[in-house]
Amino acid sequence: MIEARHLRVLRAVSATGSFSAAARELGCTQPAVSQQMKALESSAGTTLLIRTGREMRLTQAGEALVRHASGILAGLTAAEEEVAAIAGLRAGRVRLVSFPSGSSTLVPGALAALRAEHPGTRVSLVEAEPPRSVDLLREGDCDIALAFRYGSTGGEWDDLVVRPLLTDRLIGLVPEGHQLAEASSVSIGELADESWIAGCPRCRRQLVEVCEESGFTPRIDFATDDYPAVMGLVGAGLGVAVLPELAVESVRPKGARAVPVEPAIEREIVALTLPDLARVPAVAATLDQLARTAAR
Repeated sequence: MIEARHLRVLRAVSATGSFSAAARELGCTQPAVSQQMKALESSAGTTLLIRTGREMRLTQAGEALVRHASGILAGLTAAEEEVAAIAGLRAGRVRLVSFPSGSSTLVPGALAALRAEHPGTRVSLVEAEPPRSVDLLREGDCDIALAFRYGSTGGEWDDLVVRPLLTDRLIGLVPEGHQLAEASSVSIGELADESWIAGCPRCRRQLVEVCEESGFTPRIDFATDDYPAVMGLVGAGLGVAVLPELAVESVRPKGARAVPVEPAIEREIVALTLPDLARVPAVAATLDQLARTAAR
């Protein structure tokens, strides 16, 4: 019989490439990892790993088992939580991953309301931008992923439960002394000759696409995932930027002026979970609170 703990170890070995690295990630010893892999291969009746130099490589059977492992582990977690909630053993546990501007705006209010309504529910939070946050969800390392997308993702999330939260408009940022600082709105084309400060990789790609649609390629002199750093660079007069409204709300821009961009450029903010996890009471309650907070 294949055991869940063995699948977790196999997935760690696959991700890290070695027994020792997997042991560090799992918080156990290298011999323990080796022993569990031998037990798993015995249960599977075939070789799952081959050592190539300093790294471990999956066999075809190993690759197939890793492919199924995330869904199996996520399903087990969902089952454990749902049974525990029904049995009244605990109110629930939710592992939430969010992009930074969501963590500072949507998440605090939602979790405060959730704690007041369900004081026994435990929620943990880590930060990651999509698509990494979505990968964590599919890999069984979180229960809800707060994510965003620009336009259609072409079926990227078809295997997930998608809970729309809000539409987040992009806002232009210019230094206070800029000629457009007092404008009621600004078009991207008016900023064609400016030095640009870009945000996260996904936002950066969107910026380039929007600018190219307006007939120019932005000169990106600075790029950072840290929104306060973007605002600080703009405030120091080093360039202009376009940031989501949630990011602007989360940090007071010093020396920078926010200007609406026309035509409107928007991203959709959503909460994602797996179909099995959506039936877990604590996960469902967290999704509801995120939606209520976003609607305010």
